[in-house]
Amino acid sequence: MPFSPYRVFTREEWARLRADTPMTLQPNELEQLSGIIEELSVDEVEQIYLPLSRLLNLYVAAAQKLYSVSSEFLGRKDTKVPFIIGVAGSVAVGKSTTARVLRALLARWPDHPRVDLLTTDGFLFPNAELERRGLMAKKGFPESFDTERLLRFLGDIKSGLTSVAAPVYSHFQYDVLPGQEVLIEQPDILIIEGLNILQPAEMPKDGGTIPFVSDFIDFSIYIDADPAVIENWYLTRFMRLRSTAFRDPGAYFHKYATLAADEARHVALKLWREINFQNLEENILPTRRRAQLILQKSESHRVESVFLRKL
Repeated sequence: MPFSPYRVFTREEWARLRADTPMTLQPNELEQLSGIIEELSVDEVEQIYLPLSRLLNLYVAAAQKLYSVSSEFLGRKDTKVPFIIGVAGSVAVGKSTTARVLRALLARWPDHPRVDLLTTDGFLFPNAELERRGLMAKKGFPESFDTERLLRFLGDIKSGLTSVAAPVYSHFQYDVLPGQEVLIEQPDILIIEGLNILQPAEMPKDGGTIPFVSDFIDFSIYIDADPAVIENWYLTRFMRLRSTAFRDPGAYFHKYATLAADEARHVALKLWREINFQNLEENILPTRRRAQLILQKSESHRVESVFLRKL
């Protein structure tokens, strides 16, 4: 039998690892945390996310202790360094919902009340730059990101700087908002969510060393599902947005709101297969086994299995 770096838990086995972790989210909060096409249930939070928040709390506590011991050994003043959690996976797989739930749960643990959440979308090149480079059809691919800027941001965060600015992205405008920034001010935990955060960089031929985004991540999570299932989620989400957000004349994708249902579905399928599925197949899926934990979903968005990397 080939070696597997993961221990696999069924949903029931994973749920038992919750131990005595209390449920801290109310039903009305679950409604606010749910995604466009995925409705969070109490069972999903109790059986999947509470055990995961307990595990992450233990990781954070261990990291904090290690930083303290290292600082004492080096004879320097202890600097607060955020614990970074990365959430990766395809478009439409539910990364944002997972990140929001984890943020809400982790912020309720007594040792780290300040938890920030940031999407890497802000580090995409602006549309004007993508057009200049001929990359608009590759938006979301590794080459469409300003990786240098993202690495500088993560380096500053891990250096313990008091305040670090990050660019802001608007899904409504489908672009980075010029001149707008969000400040990350020394949280206990920073959750970053993005398509390609586990993607290794191209190694330099001169033998030099370069950092990867994943080098700054203390614990990585990959949200997984069968590509055919993700395609269906993508189409469902697109059609729902077509009848809601896309109807606003100021929306970048407003043109799709006026299409007949069959035509809109055809456009969505083309966008999925020519852009998003290609990115999943070439760049995102190959990074799955770099994650420390994989949440494997069924068609209903219910997590059925959990893969935890063996220590």
